[in-house]
Amino acid sequence: MDGKPGRTPQGATVSPLLANLYLHHVLDLWVHQWRKRQTRGDVVIVRYADDFVVGFQHRREAERFKDDLRARLRKFGLELHPEKTRLIEFGRYALARRRERGLGKPETFSFLGLTHIGEGQGRDFVLVRHTEKRRLRAKLLEVKAQLKRRRHDSIIEQGKWLRSVVGGFYAYHAVPTNIYALGTFRSEIGRSWYKTLRRRSDKDRTTWKRMAPRIDRWLPRPRVLHPWPVERFLVRMAHGQPDPR
Repeated sequence: MDGKPGRTPQGATVSPLLANLYLHHVLDLWVHQWRKRQTRGDVVIVRYADDFVVGFQHRREAERFKDDLRARLRKFGLELHPEKTRLIEFGRYALARRRERGLGKPETFSFLGLTHIGEGQGRDFVLVRHTEKRRLRAKLLEVKAQLKRRRHDSIIEQGKWLRSVVGGFYAYHAVPTNIYALGTFRSEIGRSWYKTLRRRSDKDRTTWKRMAPRIDRWLPRPRVLHPWPVERFLVRMAHGQPDPR
């Protein structure tokens, strides 16, 4: 289940801080107690500010949790966001179970700017993550507007700034299975930069042939920077323990 409490001042600088402080008591501690009392299967929760995803081994427990959570939030004047809260079937056994019922592929969900997709089943299950298309378009438009304001900066100044922009995008989005979005981002930034330089003057002679080396010099090439989720989990589990080898 992925959800989001409503009535939080969206976009406000203080919003994440208030959410972390408030929801630690309202949600985190309560979920820990609820899990010990109400479940027999595995339960995993991941929360960032007021966005969270909860995974359940058993659907019946997920449905009970949703009802109990709604009642819990109501005590504090909060409510689950009606459009951003849903119960979906996801994971390594979801595809087989849905096929048995004559249903299509499992649903996807978006969390923290990445669309999560389950591919395969059983031991062949892979968690695929792609940058949300909406998030990608918004970032490209933002960079395009900034380039327009920086149109008359020197090539070196523009290049240094764009390198930091592309590097910052990679630092967050360079997860396994997302290499296509990284390449798309770099390519679109390069095209926007080329068009910006061409518009600096009617006499500008910048050609794509001259532009390509600039792009190669200043814009980092796409590469995966983060481990697979399972690898990160294993590192955390082994932290502070003797190496079993």
